[in-house]
Amino acid sequence: MASLSKAGAALAALREDLAGEAFAPGDPGYDEARTVHNGMIDRRPAVIAQCVDEDDVVRAVRFGRELDLNIAVRGGGHSVAGMALNDGGLVVDLRRMHEVTVHPAAEAVRVGGGATMSHLDRATQPYDLATTGGRASTTGVGGFVLGGGTGWLDRCCGLAVDNLLGVELVTADGNRIHANADENPELFWALHGGGGNFGIATAITLKLHELPAFSIALLLYLPEHGPEVVRTYRDLIAVAPVEAAGGVIYLTGPPEEFVPPHLVGTLLCGMLLTYAGGEDDMRKLAEPLLALPHEAEIVGAMPYADVQCMIDDPPGLRNYWSAEYVSQAPDDFVDVFCDRAHSMPVPSGTQHVLFPQGGAIADGPHDYPVPYRDAPWAVHPFAAWEDPADDDRAIQWVRNVRADVQPWSTGAVYLNFIGDEGTDRVEAGLGAENARRLAAVKRQYDPDNVYRFNHNITPA
Repeated sequence: MASLSKAGAALAALREDLAGEAFAPGDPGYDEARTVHNGMIDRRPAVIAQCVDEDDVVRAVRFGRELDLNIAVRGGGHSVAGMALNDGGLVVDLRRMHEVTVHPAAEAVRVGGGATMSHLDRATQPYDLATTGGRASTTGVGGFVLGGGTGWLDRCCGLAVDNLLGVELVTADGNRIHANADENPELFWALHGGGGNFGIATAITLKLHELPAFSIALLLYLPEHGPEVVRTYRDLIAVAPVEAAGGVIYLTGPPEEFVPPHLVGTLLCGMLLTYAGGEDDMRKLAEPLLALPHEAEIVGAMPYADVQCMIDDPPGLRNYWSAEYVSQAPDDFVDVFCDRAHSMPVPSGTQHVLFPQGGAIADGPHDYPVPYRDAPWAVHPFAAWEDPADDDRAIQWVRNVRADVQPWSTGAVYLNFIGDEGTDRVEAGLGAENARRLAAVKRQYDPDNVYRFNHNITPA
């Protein structure tokens, strides 16, 4: 750590040099700048550099290295473990770098390192184009993609990382580098699931897909019908075209117009069938689900960017998530999954989710470090609540979900769905052989492990 006088002079120089702003404790706006999505995270960085361009990122990284500060990188700030922040170090905040440039003729899009899903989806929608994005509009695109990326379009368009065309990075020594299939190909491979371990992604380029229409069926059932709903959805998706996706989501009845007032605040079983196509085809597909007794429904065509906002959880809630990927979903698994819903915190923002995979996910490139690709189902216990007194209960519920489904688990996991669960789980999210190869790439591009506020890969 540098002396106080040196640190003060360096901070003054950084403030002078940045086109953006630098915040330190006590500055107006500091507390707002250090607030992230998860209300459980309360960290106090020494400096938050809000960058507006790649030059600012270079300046910030060199400042951090000069003072030997720990460096965290903030894109969307959605890491459940609060990896966008640290205590006493530097945060390179990319949120002002959210420009999105669509190249419709090339079916490609360049996305700034601080852009969220909403920035991306709203920019591509006028062209009837889209790419696989996260299931919340406030998720940061960069961390989502580099961590693998699963969403409503993955069964037809592949994982987000399967659509990665190029990445612009600032390395740990403050240099700029570009990676694609031809330029730094080993680094490019590592960025297909290795996350932010190798540099700060100031921009990424993604492949786009034609999406002229999108439609959904959102149905809410009483929880006692949950097992029948899951089995019906399971059997439907097994023979459905790849355009069909969605999931089963146990949740607290939200205070929305389409929800009967007496069900608001109670446990419900939700089923969301998404369809990358027109309403008529979606309705035919949804017939078995519509035939089951349900309490509320939204069925019809809807812009994809609007669907992306449908299950956003508000910022500031306390969050704890995890995931297990399972090899099959037989009836006994369905019963176990549904039983656990009855102990989830209600009312709260908690969601108990079962997502399908298959389609273009399973058919995608198998050499990338995303070992969960072959699992047909993902279980995602997503606890979100307000009262700190509920912390132990909510966290234990997530852990109980994981324990319940262990008999069917493949052992692989999607790292963006989990918090800090130790090095074994990081390896489970990368694959053992991939982890060794990634460690060699890490040694080449970040030998001092400067970028370690992430699902960390230590240099070999």
